[in-house]
Amino acid sequence: MAAAIMRQLAGGLVEVRSAGTEPDAQVHDLSAIVVAELGADMSHTVPARLAPSMLTAADRVVVLGTEARVVAVPGMVAPIETWVIPDPAAQGIGGLTRVRMMRDDIADRVQTLLEELTGQPGRVMEPPARDE
Repeated sequence: MAAAIMRQLAGGLVEVRSAGTEPDAQVHDLSAIVVAELGADMSHTVPARLAPSMLTAADRVVVLGTEARVVAVPGMVAPIETWVIPDPAAQGIGGLTRVRMMRDDIADRVQTLLEELTGQPGRVMEPPARDE
């Protein structure tokens, strides 16, 4: 979600790569749905495995959650930043509502990161109004 949102917000100002230490075989349907609500697209994304060359080429490495452990490799200069995204499931919130809440947290963090990287705010992403 973070990569798709950054691509949408940055409008080409930054190069975005997404990878995981144990990537899933496919994009989660609910994640693709809630990201599309913001005008971003991750439906055709194929999860990739994190490679050392990605780390040495990066200006910033962001890890979502505390499960994955990313260790600096020789030649790497980018800081590694971990974003702990609260999971609303702990409060009994599920389905699209849960994923939207997580998306909104990620989108706020991505907006801040974009400003740090470029000095520019990018486009503001507002989710559509919902009757729930």
